[in-house]
Amino acid sequence: MIKFIEKEPYSAIVHTYEVEGILYKGKSKFQEIAVIENPFFGRMLLLDNIVQITQRDEFFYHEMLTHVAMYAHPSPKRVIVIGGGDGGIVREVLKHKSVEKVYFVEIDEMVINVSKKYFPDVSAAIDDPRVEIKTMDGAEFIKGASNIDVVIVDSTDIIGFARTLFTKEFFLSVTNCLTKDGFFVTHTESLHLHKDIVIEMQEELRKVFPVVDLYTMAIATYPGNWWAFAIGSKELDPRQCRHTFDIDTKYYDQEIHAQTFLTPGFYKKLLNRQLKW
Repeated sequence: MIKFIEKEPYSAIVHTYEVEGILYKGKSKFQEIAVIENPFFGRMLLLDNIVQITQRDEFFYHEMLTHVAMYAHPSPKRVIVIGGGDGGIVREVLKHKSVEKVYFVEIDEMVINVSKKYFPDVSAAIDDPRVEIKTMDGAEFIKGASNIDVVIVDSTDIIGFARTLFTKEFFLSVTNCLTKDGFFVTHTESLHLHKDIVIEMQEELRKVFPVVDLYTMAIATYPGNWWAFAIGSKELDPRQCRHTFDIDTKYYDQEIHAQTFLTPGFYKKLLNRQLKW
């Protein structure tokens, strides 16, 4: 059996996966795209030879990137999803009955098309009439947006063309488009392997958002496993659920919401750069 070896930039870990078959391989104007079959994880989506999602465990990431902000908001109606061409975040957003409009902004249309073909359970909600697909740079789209309740960034790693989604200029555009109760959330890599990036993103967000926090979870297929998510708002505490849990999820619930954030003491030590590893 052939093997796929993943060596992610800025990672000290190499992952090796058995490959039962290569279902798709192509190249867009932005990146290489592949879908492989693994005996344990099932189908796996690769962008530039980096694992993005797998059939077996995609729900962990998609649920946690989506529902913390969606439940912290009193009643999210208008949502922007930037990146996430596989459609998993859109699927989770639309589980909320209050949602009226989702702007799905993905720069690489080929990722959407490949995902619809090979990951139909993940991309199942892309064609919902509430979804408007924009194939463009999310940083450009956000400049013209307004009256948005939640902005979710599901990008590739914080390098290359995705870097525009992790700048002070972008964060300012997000604050300008959000309602007073609005939330912004994004992944910020691994606490184990990319601690400095995690801290840097918290510091950048604090320059523009009055409320900034950090939550984490374990993800088997992302290097470092201990994955971090940055969340910001204009005034509301993201640690509080503001409406009753009433959706179908595999992992996320209100207890998970309460437990996923770093403790105040550890969070303070992290931001003060008192922790060395």
